[in-house]
Amino acid sequence: MLLWLDGQQNTVRAPNENLARESMELFLLGIGHYTEDDVRAAARALTGWTVDRTTGTARLAPRRHDSGSKTILGASQNFDADSFVDLVLSQPASPRFVAGRLWFRLVSATPPPSDVLDRLAVAYGPTRSIHGLLTALVAEPSFLDSAQTLVKQPVEWLVGLLRAVGLRPNLLPAKALLAGLRALGQLPFEPPNVGGWPADTSWLTTSAALTRLHLAQAVAAKADVTTITNTSTPVRAEAVRRLLGVDAWTPRTSAALAKVTDNPRDLLAIAACAPEFVVSQ
Repeated sequence: MLLWLDGQQNTVRAPNENLARESMELFLLGIGHYTEDDVRAAARALTGWTVDRTTGTARLAPRRHDSGSKTILGASQNFDADSFVDLVLSQPASPRFVAGRLWFRLVSATPPPSDVLDRLAVAYGPTRSIHGLLTALVAEPSFLDSAQTLVKQPVEWLVGLLRAVGLRPNLLPAKALLAGLRALGQLPFEPPNVGGWPADTSWLTTSAALTRLHLAQAVAAKADVTTITNTSTPVRAEAVRRLLGVDAWTPRTSAALAKVTDNPRDLLAIAACAPEFVVSQ
């Protein structure tokens, strides 16, 4: 965060607002729950931090830190980084915001109903329990609702495919694997910005579909397809469905797969690109 958001340039003589603003907007509160004055004061609270790029450690340089009183979200004191974060997380809007962000990433791009969000926020609680929040999230009936869908991110899709066929990634050509993920727009540990990667339908593009097929073909070429090969041709689409853990094929997908059942590897690759596998339900 310090590197992404100019934290090292944030000093008592020249406060930089990037880290303060994005912390509240993207991770802790959400837009509408703080003011520009809060951002300016929070920037002062976060002054003085530096990063040693060799060791990857951060430390506070006292001479670069603003030790004066600041007023943030209606509270006044000599806030530093720790007390600033504690203050923001104690705001009533924070639990609902955090719960909503996890819902967005794990369940659906459609916000949860207000009563669901209330229950999730309560589970998160004053101790800010991520474990409690996730437990409550998967217990919600709407979590299992087939109407709730989320397009898998490229890494999620690829890892899911590799696990389904029992294939380790080091058995694939490393350059091809990385080139494929790069073309899909998601290399691990290299997000496009501090907010992370996009979500849901952002991953559904024409170019992404072709790249996904090429990656699926590379996986299928190395995969053990015995369970498909040993199945009679008319029911191979069902065999690959079970292999990939898909609940059911739509008639349209079934018709497409029926055209390639003679070749188990082509069948696997195309099935891995079908909407039923690309989209989580």
